[in-house]
Amino acid sequence: MRRSLPTAPVAAAGLIAGYAVAAASGSRPLGGMVLAAFGLACVWVWLGRDGGRTTLILSGVGLLAFALSHVVALLTGPWPAVLLAAAAAAAASWRLSDSRRGVGSRTRAQAHTTS
Repeated sequence: MRRSLPTAPVAAAGLIAGYAVAAASGSRPLGGMVLAAFGLACVWVWLGRDGGRTTLILSGVGLLAFALSHVVALLTGPWPAVLLAAAAAAAASWRLSDSRRGVGSRTRAQAHTTS
């Protein structure tokens, strides 16, 4: 399961759910815990599937997206900034991890049998 779990939606959901919990509850630490839980799930998959270098890069991208969302929120408001950060984290996760392992995509043989 660890090798087949797509991390792009998990990374995006973590940013969105973390902000949603923080905004709804008024507790930034609670939102941070939600974000951290999703982030640790991604790290667990990346370490097992892609190794330390990719894990470090993708963790950095996620943290940078999170930090920059605070700056972007000053210009756009919070939800557009969170959605932009989530899209960036998901795109990086897909490009550097999920797509390289064929996660979430059909193989050529599967495509021919279902078409």
